[in-house]
Amino acid sequence: MPDLRDPPPNPKRRAMLLGGAAVGTAALTGVAHASESITQTFQNEGAKPSAPVEAPVEADDTGRPTDPPPPGHYTYRGRSGPGEPVTPASERGGWVSSEAAVARRGVRYKGPGPVPFDPLPWENSDSARAVTQGLIPPIKPIWNVHMRDPIICLGGDGHYYMTGTTGDNVWTFNDGIELWRSPDLKRWDYLGLIWSIEKDGVWEKQWRVRKGMPFRAVWAPEIHYIKGNYYICHSISRSGLAVLKSTTGKAEGPYVHAFSPEAPLKNGIDATLFADDDGAVYLTYGAGDEMVRLKDDLSGYADVWRPIRFETPDPDPTHHNKKCVHRGFSDVGFEGVTMFKHEGRYYLGVVDRFDGRYSFALTHADKPFGPYRGRYESVPCAGGGNFFRDKEGRWWCTLFGNDNETPFREMPGIVPARMDAEGRLVTDHQPRRV
Repeated sequence: MPDLRDPPPNPKRRAMLLGGAAVGTAALTGVAHASESITQTFQNEGAKPSAPVEAPVEADDTGRPTDPPPPGHYTYRGRSGPGEPVTPASERGGWVSSEAAVARRGVRYKGPGPVPFDPLPWENSDSARAVTQGLIPPIKPIWNVHMRDPIICLGGDGHYYMTGTTGDNVWTFNDGIELWRSPDLKRWDYLGLIWSIEKDGVWEKQWRVRKGMPFRAVWAPEIHYIKGNYYICHSISRSGLAVLKSTTGKAEGPYVHAFSPEAPLKNGIDATLFADDDGAVYLTYGAGDEMVRLKDDLSGYADVWRPIRFETPDPDPTHHNKKCVHRGFSDVGFEGVTMFKHEGRYYLGVVDRFDGRYSFALTHADKPFGPYRGRYESVPCAGGGNFFRDKEGRWWCTLFGNDNETPFREMPGIVPARMDAEGRLVTDHQPRRV
């Protein structure tokens, strides 16, 4: 775990600042997914593009504490904002942020708003091959807002709540956690910034050096309704994990640390919670290779971190991200873990690449810690979010478009799913209305 007591470095250290871009207020810009790469930075409508600054010869990626960047160093917004209903002009396209885009000092964009500064060719970014090949049904975003890692849960009041990675460029900073609410999975009302790093954070307030730049951003916040209250787990790269709880029993909070406000719970990203039928609640993260049981009131650890066992590796390299190669393809996936239970069976999903598709590799077990087996690609292209059931008990999987196979990019969507005869959660191709 990083030592928050380390002294800050020389504030005159040069950091890398990439070129800017202007976008319209209706089409928000440049959020990035919680994986280990760096994305293009953009600017807001009306702002002048920043000139690129020479990068350090050796980019510091230690995560050491640093001073906040000076005013005006980053000119984009830390929030995605309310968004708007999807129209024929916004149901395709979106944003593509990637290491390749960064290297070429640009960003791919397609949408109804103004074109970003120095755009790269869109090419086949929203090819929808997963649709034309019959892997997923034709889908549209559920809301026109720039978001990655969407999480949807059904709350105790009958509303659906959605969180995700938001802000113009989370490879450098964002403001915190934003929340949306819907009665029907169609119309989404914006409840605003419900947890601010600056106002509500504790250890989260510390800026750190990531990829040679000052960094402070919440990644992949997940809202969960557990034991009559709302909890949000989040992560900050190069710092670690946290679990927040609502002090009012309402999804909009306010939120405070459920425990350990003074330091991260553990170094890592992509934290998630799982509530079992017997009342036990577990916390895991990242690649889902270890987990800890929490106290019944979620006020701390009830046990120690223990490994999650997986016993049936998939040796096919086309079913894995390159990060899994040196481990002999022996893990479930490499990031974005999720967990749920159905008819007595535990399901563990971890994001991996299947022929380039960003999908959950799903496995099952008879016990929370495994051993898990039967690895397969669940709903294609629908990784980095979660599985949930609606008020009618139907299964859905969130999707935000993180590969060229999808019909839209970096906007929240949902794909209908079903349990097949073997107890595998797969795409449901039957026509369905929400």
